[in-house]
Parts: sequence; structure tokens; C-alpha cells
Amino acid sequence: MASGVQVDDQVKDIISDMKVVKSDADANERIRIVVLEIKEGFIKVENVFREKDLSGENDIFKFFLNQLDKDKCRYLLYDCHFETKESSRKEELVFVMWAPETAPIKSKMQYASSKDSLKKVLTGIKHELQMNDLSDYGTRDQFAAKISKNVIKVEGHDV
Repeated sequence: MASGVQVDDQVKDIISDMKVVKSDADANERIRIVVLEIKEGFIKVENVFREKDLSGENDIFKFFLNQLDKDKCRYLLYDCHFETKESSRKEELVFVMWAPETAPIKSKMQYASSKDSLKKVLTGIKHELQMNDLSDYGTRDQFAAKISKNVIKVEGHDV
């Protein structure tokens, strides 16, 4: 079902920046979390958190979870850093559609029907999660199980 909602050009640019990390780019400017909202018929950027914005955070995963407002639907792009048992460090993009049970039904329907518009510009995203409640993925081990096998750390913290 198409909603008629379009993806704002700024969102397309940010997605492109997140997918292609240039080796000569400043690591502090790297985009880690983007919160997207539907406003005025467009999927727009609500907040962008770069590496430098998160430098004072003890746990980036918890910071990510704190972006999930219990009363508002949102889309999030999360550049998740994790480690596996094979000792490989990975950085993969996770797309999250957040539609909490307490959000207005009209909002949930609009986000669900607009997701395909956004997914068309999200080529190359490794993981897609539908979250309706923090009990879905609210713990590090639940989240880790959804993104990869044998994950031992998410954002530097043990699973």
C-alpha cells in the first residue's frame, strides 16, 4: 500500500554518506544514528548523531534505544559496531521501523505504508528490524541475535 509520502533529498544524501565511508574522512564526522520522521508529506531528518556527538556516551547502544520515543513512530538508521566470536569487528547499517503500541493508530498506519518508499533508497542496508516494543530488542543480546550469529559485543559491551 503506497502512502504518497516521498523521501526528502537530504535523507537520500545522508543514506549515501552512511553507506560509503571514505578512508580519508574525519572519523568524528561519521554519521552513527539518524532519526527520521514523516512530516508534511515527506520522510525527513529529525536528528543526526555523528561520532563526535556520541563521544561522551558510555554506551551507544543504550543511546540508540533512548531515541525510541514510546509515543511516536519513527524510522532510524543505526551504524552498529559489533564483534563476533571469530574476533572480527563489523560495522553494519541497521534500518529500524519503530511503531510503538502506544502511538496513534493513524501514525502507525502511515509509517507502515510509507516504509516501501524509504526502502527504495535504502539499497545495501544489511539489516531491517520492525520494533513495536522495547521488549522486542531492548536488550543487547536480543538485538545481537537479530543482526548476526555469534555476536559477543555490541558497541564495545559484552552481550
